[in-house]
Formats: sequence, C-alpha cells, structure tokens
Amino acid sequence: MARIVVITHEHDQFLGKRDILLRRGSPYLLFDVLGELKRRGHSVRIQQGLSKTHSADVAVLHVDATITPADYLDYARSFPFCLNVGTADISKRRISGVLVNEGDAWPGPVIVKSNLNNQGIPERFLNRRARRARKPPPFPDMPVLQPYEVYGSLGDVPDGVFERDDLVVDKFIPEKEPDGFAARFWVFCGESERCTRYVSPNALVKASETIRREPVPVPQEMRQLRRELGFDYGKFDFVIHEGRAVLLDANKTPGRPKNLVKMFSAGASHLANGFEDLIRRV
Repeated sequence: MARIVVITHEHDQFLGKRDILLRRGSPYLLFDVLGELKRRGHSVRIQQGLSKTHSADVAVLHVDATITPADYLDYARSFPFCLNVGTADISKRRISGVLVNEGDAWPGPVIVKSNLNNQGIPERFLNRRARRARKPPPFPDMPVLQPYEVYGSLGDVPDGVFERDDLVVDKFIPEKEPDGFAARFWVFCGESERCTRYVSPNALVKASETIRREPVPVPQEMRQLRRELGFDYGKFDFVIHEGRAVLLDANKTPGRPKNLVKMFSAGASHLANGFEDLIRRV
C-alpha cells in the first residue's frame, strides 16, 4: 500500500473544514478517486501549502491555478514520484490548438477568451482566501473578469483585443448537430480513461448543460499532446474539425459538475485503477 500526498495551494479548499476523513464533498474529481484509493488501503494526506517534510511514496501536484508557482514545483519534485509535475503552465497560449492572430486568413467565427484557465476564477478564489487570512494575494495582477464572447469573424473583434496579454482569440469550431453543438471531454489517470461526446443546445458546450452524451474513442493526436504537455491525470476538451482532433482546453485539476456528481463518482474506481498502475510503475 502506498502513502499518497496531494499538494494543494495553501489557500485552496480541496476539502471542507471537517473533511479530514474524506467524508464530505469536494469540487474536484480527484476527491472521488482518493476516496476509492483509501477504500483499497492506501493512505491519503492533503498537504495544503508547502512543508519541510516529504514523507510519501507518491505525490499529486494539485494546485488549482493556470501557472503553478515555482516553489510548489520545487516541492513537488522533492518526492520520489509526483503526478502532473510537468503541467506547470496550462494557459491558453500554451495548450490551445485553435489560436488565431490579427491578420490571419481564418474566415469563420472566433471566440475571445481569457488566457487563464477557467477565466482566472481559481486565482481569484485563492486571492480572496489569502486576504481573509490577512496574507498577500498570491496572484496580485489579475485582469478584470469578462465572459467569453463569440464574433462572426476576425474583423468583428474589438480594437485592442490582440494587444492584450490576458486575452486570446480562438477559432470557434464546435461540432455542429441538427439540435445543437458538440464537444468531447477526455478524463484520464494513467492508462485509465473516459472519453465522452456531449451535445448541447448552447454553442459553448458544457458537460453540465447537455441533452445527450455518448462514449467516443480517443484520437491519437490527443494522446500525443498529452505526452507533450506532461499530463498524468486531468481532462482535455477537444473537437473534431475537418477530420482532425483539435485541443480547446486542458485542465490539471478537473472538477465535478454539480448535476453530474453521481456519474463522475461512478467512474472513480476506473480512474483509481490507473492511479494504482502508476504507483506500481514507481
């Protein structure tokens, strides 16, 4: 049996105040996987912030921020083996396969997004909790939060957007369906995985707002990107466009949609198998 430590940001709330024994909920998918690993006899410890101790066989770097601070990376590398230590930067400029620049020949619609994962909401959450603890915010230079905006063409993008470091412009290429739009979500841990195609009435497809879903295979392009980006555990959002798989988003700390908690929890055992395979490799 392995001793597992999960490294979270000091201001993150992976577990509630009385969740030491993993008896209550969490916004993160990893919570369900850890619960299954505990049932199998592994020990699990949540390390909130940095520590001088390194008493674990396996660590999981689970800092919910687009760019992991350097001191957390150094701490993660001090363990014999650490999942996701290669995923320090998941900004859109690094992971997106649909970026466009001003003056490109792309004729279709585009979407303006935050360069930060999930619009920078996780960083804002960490800043707010730091202020409550009367500590300096870990991400002090946060841009103003703004929703994603879809435009008919590059020419419709407002002036100044391309000059901003906090925004990116992507091709807007959801898979069109007669009754809506589709996107694919690939969740994985080691060799265990689940890939699902979700159809939504909304052009911005979210797993929590779908009218149907179906299992689909994982394209080789996505597997190659996963290796290049250093993901042991996480979730990729992608579409098939003109016969090619295109990555839209990558998340190293995937969540559990509130209305799909039972479905995500049911797959925890399968993902735990992948986690144990990684432990055996060590």
